[in-house]
Amino acid sequence: MSLPNKDEAKALLEEYVTDTYQRFHALMVATAMEGYAAKLNQDPQLWFTTGYLHDIDYDQYPTEHPGPSLLWFKEWNYPPELGQAVLAHANGFNGFTTPATSKLDKALIACDEICGIFYAYQKLNPIPSGDMKAKSIKKRLKEERFAPGIDRKHIINGVADFGITIDEHVDNLIEFFSDLDSPVVQ
Repeated sequence: MSLPNKDEAKALLEEYVTDTYQRFHALMVATAMEGYAAKLNQDPQLWFTTGYLHDIDYDQYPTEHPGPSLLWFKEWNYPPELGQAVLAHANGFNGFTTPATSKLDKALIACDEICGIFYAYQKLNPIPSGDMKAKSIKKRLKEERFAPGIDRKHIINGVADFGITIDEHVDNLIEFFSDLDSPVVQ
């Protein structure tokens, strides 16, 4: 089994994903996953790569996602737990029905959708990631009209399944994102 380093993962993402938002979303999720890997004493490279490549096929194959990427991960000889996490994060979408079982699976689900809330918040309030306020993020999370394409139920269930509170999760993500340069702030 092998994993790409960060530069190799970035090159892969740039080859398969052309959408600027999707590329930044991948970086946000990867940053969150790497932060949790450190907190939970897990493999930071595996967790970062899983977050970074979790939607690698979405740009080209949105209605088949994550089917194509699962085939690519096998072809590229990536660890099966990476593919399992990507498959579990799609549970209930596009006909996929694999529940989360591992910490890696659950972390990916907890981090994926909520990154959209953080991104939308920064678009509305172009401040550095480290200056975001947890209270404001949680308020926006409750507002269905704010970033209406984000599935709040998926976020709440994912965070609960991961075993933390939404308050802890938002605080952690603000910490993890503190050095992340958002394209909406520039």
